[in-house]
Amino acid sequence: MRDYEQLTQQELELYQAKNKDYTNGGSPYGNFERVASILSLYPKLKLSDPRIVAMVYLMKQLDSCLWMLNEGYEGEVENIDTRLTDVHVYAKIIRLMGGNNE
Repeated sequence: MRDYEQLTQQELELYQAKNKDYTNGGSPYGNFERVASILSLYPKLKLSDPRIVAMVYLMKQLDSCLWMLNEGYEGEVENIDTRLTDVHVYAKIIRLMGGNNE
């Protein structure tokens, strides 16, 4: 049976691995800061719209790809290819949410 400390250690290891992918030594909150900066360009967005939420998730994946390319590295937990696959999936989900069944 796992205990509290073991779960905490596993979470810390996952956080460190993912944070390395997202930041590559930059700000530990850089991905959130970049997405917040982009969202500030659209002050009338209805953030409770599920399509907008999915677009934000898509944007976070794309931002991560751009950051990896900018910094010249591949992620260890998720790489550029897996994140671009996520972009494809989110785009399809957004299209399905659009309500246009053509």
